[in-house]
Amino acid sequence: MISTDILIIGAGPTGLFTVFEAGLLKLKCHLIDALPQPGGQCSEIYPKKPIYDIPAFPEVLAGDLVNNLMKQIEPFQPGFTLGERAQTIDKQEDGTFIVTTNKGTKHHAPVVAIAGGLGSFEPRKPPISNIKDFEDRGVSYIIRDPEVYRDKKVIIAGGGDSALDWSIFLADVASEVTLVHRRSEFRGALDSVEKVSELSKLGKIKLVTNAEVVGINGSEKLESVVIQHKDKAAQDTLLEVDDFIPLFGLSPKLGPIADWGLEIEKNAIKVDNTLDYQTNIPGIYAIGDVNTYPGKLKLILCGFHEATLMCQSAFQRINPDKRYVMKYTTVGGVHGFDGSVKTAKKEVVQKIG
Repeated sequence: MISTDILIIGAGPTGLFTVFEAGLLKLKCHLIDALPQPGGQCSEIYPKKPIYDIPAFPEVLAGDLVNNLMKQIEPFQPGFTLGERAQTIDKQEDGTFIVTTNKGTKHHAPVVAIAGGLGSFEPRKPPISNIKDFEDRGVSYIIRDPEVYRDKKVIIAGGGDSALDWSIFLADVASEVTLVHRRSEFRGALDSVEKVSELSKLGKIKLVTNAEVVGINGSEKLESVVIQHKDKAAQDTLLEVDDFIPLFGLSPKLGPIADWGLEIEKNAIKVDNTLDYQTNIPGIYAIGDVNTYPGKLKLILCGFHEATLMCQSAFQRINPDKRYVMKYTTVGGVHGFDGSVKTAKKEVVQKIG
């Protein structure tokens, strides 16, 4: 059995930053994630996507953000159970918890922090009967590496931010980009809509609206798609293509966590945000996109804030007889569990008198 101070469910940015804040309090962390690597959505879904609202980073790729977080928590030597899903939780007589994964790995901790983002995801697929036959053979629901589409003919379907943003990005990567949307209006940011319109005028994006992809063809791999137009007078269009990427969003699910007796509201875990983001079960916290409370904003930086306050509460729960006096890292430095110490450089000013 794996024992730790704080068991973190979810190894996305919020879960990883929790390790840092807990480490400052000399608390050990272990993380469970169903994905085979840390980083959550940032690693699995959009590692090459730029993020603009991380303080001190005008722009940072999601994958680079994860790499930086991993480097930041390295001194605190967190443990990881990856490729396994937290399945059940059992509260012990002493108030601690045992969390068992779908593969039977048991974890014991006095505090559980659920940082599972929006939960597990399943792509929303278009209703094309044979689409499964072409998955990973020309059909993808997530763009992990844009270079895969270098000099290829690509069709993107969708009308939201992802479809617009990736159409813009791939316009300089693929040999041909076609954006198909079933309506004439888009749901994405106005700036992105304007960019797509401009690229369409320049001939860098083929824009097909009031239409949808209804069929796909090929032998060993995808070779063409069938586009049906809403205008009944227009005939279906057959387009040759190397890759078809329907970006209709992801359907989030809490998974087994939904059966843990936690108070759930609209597929999110209710927490007390007046103090420490604790759930209705003492000792179980929920931080990041997985939680909900009045005024909640689903932003990574909000998850960082929630993790910080949660760790303070966790420290008091684990050490009820100890009083923690906060020291700024610029003064106290960062003391890793391996004995390493990072301290701020001190400037020596010599007074002349």
